[in-house]
Amino acid sequence: MKIMAIMVDVDGVLIVHPNSGGWADDLERDIGIEPSLLHRAFFARHWHDVVNGRAALRDRLAPVLESIAPNVSCDTLIDYWFAHDAHLNHPLLAELAAIRATGVQVHLATVQEHERARYLWNALDFRNRFDAMHYAADLGCSKPDPLFFRTIESRTRFQSGSMFFVDDRIENVEAAIACGWSAALWTGQVTLHSLMANLE
Repeated sequence: MKIMAIMVDVDGVLIVHPNSGGWADDLERDIGIEPSLLHRAFFARHWHDVVNGRAALRDRLAPVLESIAPNVSCDTLIDYWFAHDAHLNHPLLAELAAIRATGVQVHLATVQEHERARYLWNALDFRNRFDAMHYAADLGCSKPDPLFFRTIESRTRFQSGSMFFVDDRIENVEAAIACGWSAALWTGQVTLHSLMANLE
């Protein structure tokens, strides 16, 4: 079946941080929050609800910051986080632009909460690079839940076999394949064209 749309993950694929510690690598030096403390107090306890659209980011983050870093506002941390988690994979974006120019749609299929999704779409200008964005908080579920893929099918009306999905986590790739999608693991070692050539 001809590929009509490419579905691309964001973190680890379109955005790849140069440091192993990711966006929070210098968090303690820059704004005084120890990353492991933020992880325990916020991400481990609240992120599942936030990223799946069951709670607003600021509603859960504000009381955590009051407890662990009362001098740091939600705006300060969120602005820092988003700005330091925006290292674009320009070669891949160029490949996607060339493919899109041939008439194949390119979409985002990503696990995000609402605020960062808007940041990606507007501040990073993904709205002019992609035809649509499908993200966890809007869908109400995350990869690798089959419902994530089935909801995208329902929204786009693309047949499962007409979509090619790229992700840096093997469990997500396997879930997409189980739903009938074409899919490949992104390692950053080969081009998108090479991955797609393996479908032929």
